[in-house]
Amino acid sequence: MANFEKKQLTAGLYFVATPIGAARDITLRGLDILASADVIAAEDTRTAKRLMEIHGIPLGDRPVISYHDHNGGQVRPRLMRLLNEGKSLVYVSEAGTPLVADPGYALARAAIEADIQVIGAPGPSAVIAALTVAGLPTDRFFFAGFAPNTKAARQRFFEDFAEVPGTLVFYESPKRIHRMLSDLVQTLGGDRQAAVCRELTKRFEEVSRGTLDELVEAFSDRSVKGEIVVLVDRPRVGAVSDQSMEDALRDALKTMRIKDAATVVSEALGIPRRKVYQAALDFTKDKE
Repeated sequence: MANFEKKQLTAGLYFVATPIGAARDITLRGLDILASADVIAAEDTRTAKRLMEIHGIPLGDRPVISYHDHNGGQVRPRLMRLLNEGKSLVYVSEAGTPLVADPGYALARAAIEADIQVIGAPGPSAVIAALTVAGLPTDRFFFAGFAPNTKAARQRFFEDFAEVPGTLVFYESPKRIHRMLSDLVQTLGGDRQAAVCRELTKRFEEVSRGTLDELVEAFSDRSVKGEIVVLVDRPRVGAVSDQSMEDALRDALKTMRIKDAATVVSEALGIPRRKVYQAALDFTKDKE
């Protein structure tokens, strides 16, 4: 354990990334800022205080202010007053990098609009940690956060990213992981390579890799715990020709409604349902 002495910080808003699991993953610069800031704002004040205690950082008489999704509108004016008074204020998420699936964005925007300096101290991030171990392409990726709760909204949400030419990154809760994977199969196709990363940097870290079909089966009868990041590879270019899709769709439309035909062809060929459904609509328009 190191002892950190209070140093003089330039006035401004500091965002410090905090560990997503292992407490030692925080950077030395992040600890310096936590030891020196005039005011500390935290998504979870208990977690912030515990982290400082682990690393031997005295809190002294400095205020620790709770700032999260549910109280941001009420607390942000107080934080802005402190910043306008020339204080150095550090904000930390419950875990990971601030502003990534985190309420810090509105605070950052308010500070920037008030011409207050905003400083980032990078460090742990569940997104980057998952990309590191998933074994999927990292040259391009898209972070989409949490999917909606209801099945219909969740499927529409996934369909929006079906054609993104990069690895998709989602957050998910352990209670919904099987439903999420099933919906990914429905919307993106079961043959896409994917990874489910659970409890990253923690004692029971686990990375499950395979196609979406394989992962649905692997998690079908499992009860899991912990934070989860799901990654899905980009669509395979040219895997199924448009002509093959159109031929299969014409056959399906002979006996099925548009909605059902699109679902059947999408699942059979591993093509995003939105693309198939649009093609089916075009067919019916041509016939009219």
